[in-house]
Amino acid sequence: MSHLIDISIDDSALPPPTPEIEQERKVAIFDLLEDNSFKLPAREDRDVPPGPFSLTLAIRERRLVFDVTGPEGAQVAEFHLSLGPFRQVVKDYWQICESYFDAVKKLPPSQIEAIDMARRGIHNEGARILLERLDGKAEVDIDTSRRLFTLICVLHFGA
Repeated sequence: MSHLIDISIDDSALPPPTPEIEQERKVAIFDLLEDNSFKLPAREDRDVPPGPFSLTLAIRERRLVFDVTGPEGAQVAEFHLSLGPFRQVVKDYWQICESYFDAVKKLPPSQIEAIDMARRGIHNEGARILLERLDGKAEVDIDTSRRLFTLICVLHFGA
């Protein structure tokens, strides 16, 4: 399966990220570039570009934009996803992350572990929604979807 070799975030229309958000972004991009799968599906009107690909994520006109370029830098795909299906899970994810960060400072490990399990569950739900939304547009595995969901969260934070 093909993969992503570069990922960028176009946040030019968003407020500057906080240091915490910037750190989340850097970690997610690093993890994605270390291990990912990303393939464009066959279409009747075009050949399937083999990749590898570069991806720019942006929010434009209240839509999540995936801008995909091939190895030579030419755009090979662009698709827009409604943010609506992500709103609640992103909100839930940020709330549980805040609880987790607070818990790490003052709660015993057993309670931290319970909050972390809930955080992972919400994160998995976001990744599942992303997989559904990408159906027919791009083929990714669950780990890639999880990491892309993290980037959606940090993008959505400023939207």
